[in-house]
Amino acid sequence: MSDLFSPAWMQAFGEQWNAEPELADALAKIHFNSVIGYGFVDEPNPAAMLRLEEGRVVSAGAYDGQPLNWDLRADRSHWQQWRTKGLTTAGLGMAYVSRKLQFRVGDYAAMIKDPRMAKPFIKSFAVMGRV
Repeated sequence: MSDLFSPAWMQAFGEQWNAEPELADALAKIHFNSVIGYGFVDEPNPAAMLRLEEGRVVSAGAYDGQPLNWDLRADRSHWQQWRTKGLTTAGLGMAYVSRKLQFRVGDYAAMIKDPRMAKPFIKSFAVMGRV
């Protein structure tokens, strides 16, 4: 298995994302376009990114300075825990409040209040576990 957020890992994550109707199809219905950064709390920049057009990953790999709509950070152990066990709505709320999951860019409150975005966001953690 490739290292978490390595270019190879991100490519595989993007493929799994696009293969998951609860992610790609659900986000396509709301015309979701975004650049999402993923990384670690102790680093100044995200390690990796996904670029989505109409809910589908069109680019996945290392972060190279592009503007982000979302920048998600956690420590390595928490990312691993969520990959293994997934994340529920309640778990997401606890991770956010305790700052285990940080949104350095992006509006958590708006996302979590919109089921069309919240459900796919939570599903993305289960999809991470497939990589």
